[in-house]
Amino acid sequence: MTVPTGSAAAHVVRQVRGELADAGLTAGILVRDLDSGHEVGIDPHLDLPIASLVKVPVALATLERIRRGELDAAATVTVEPGRVTTAGPPGTTRFRHPASVALEDLVYLAVSLSDSSACDALLALTPPAQVGRVLRELAVPGIEIRHGLGELGDTPVEALEHLHPGLGHAFATMATTANGGSVIRWLDVSVTTTSSARVLADLLAAVWRADSADSADSADRVDPAVSARLRELLAANVHRQRLAPEFDRDASTWSSKTGTVLNLRHEAGVVEHADGRRIVVVVLSRSAVAAGAQPAAEIVLGRAARRLHDLVRRTAPPVRAGAPGQRSSSGVR
Repeated sequence: MTVPTGSAAAHVVRQVRGELADAGLTAGILVRDLDSGHEVGIDPHLDLPIASLVKVPVALATLERIRRGELDAAATVTVEPGRVTTAGPPGTTRFRHPASVALEDLVYLAVSLSDSSACDALLALTPPAQVGRVLRELAVPGIEIRHGLGELGDTPVEALEHLHPGLGHAFATMATTANGGSVIRWLDVSVTTTSSARVLADLLAAVWRADSADSADSADRVDPAVSARLRELLAANVHRQRLAPEFDRDASTWSSKTGTVLNLRHEAGVVEHADGRRIVVVVLSRSAVAAGAQPAAEIVLGRAARRLHDLVRRTAPPVRAGAPGQRSSSGVR
């Protein structure tokens, strides 16, 4: 790992910190060049509840168990209907009736559509403790999963939110202590699943480096076929409002997973450039503004990630010839 040094790099980091603070955002960010380890971060060890980002390790463990033959990708799973709401992610969470879905398709729904009911169905087959064991066997940075995604959404705060829209966001901004405690279970670091930008960056690095030439001599032990499938699912993410506008270009591909609940706005992904450069970008954030729709916050987070990405790209060593992911201009989508 190397970190950009010098007054120019320090100036960029200071500016980004100031822009985040002006927008009422607390954030943990890490941007890393996958091949050189060159990185820059802002509070990358800050632990925050990760919301739907938990679906990435759940999907990884499920795909690995399918590869081992412990689960059948084509086996159908009955998914009970979720709570029907006027807002929220698409998928089975908003179904009104039980549905039978193939296991591998549930993985797609959980990752690409951020379907929480689909993720809970996966956790019924591979419980949180088993997800942790599988990740340890793969030498992937562990995330302690403490609950399913349907377990924390039935509190008085959520009930009041239905009666008076906006009240939940007001509670979220006022009821979190300096140490991460909260009356809202989704936001309480002692109850919910938490992680940091650094841990999530390490997880994505293990997935993207699985097919690297040096992976056999490293700690990365994710099977290349599992890695390829998970990367496909992350590339198909339908939620594109946060960091995608900064990274999805004709000359680059952005693959990611978002996480959003109340005043938390996260995204973790990898941008792959036509010259072979692959850069992990993880942004975890908490807003002090009591509002659900915050387009200005989305813009600030995207621009912050882009400025740190550009800093890493300018200062990282050149991409070596034949680096994984390198492609000709004719192969750029």
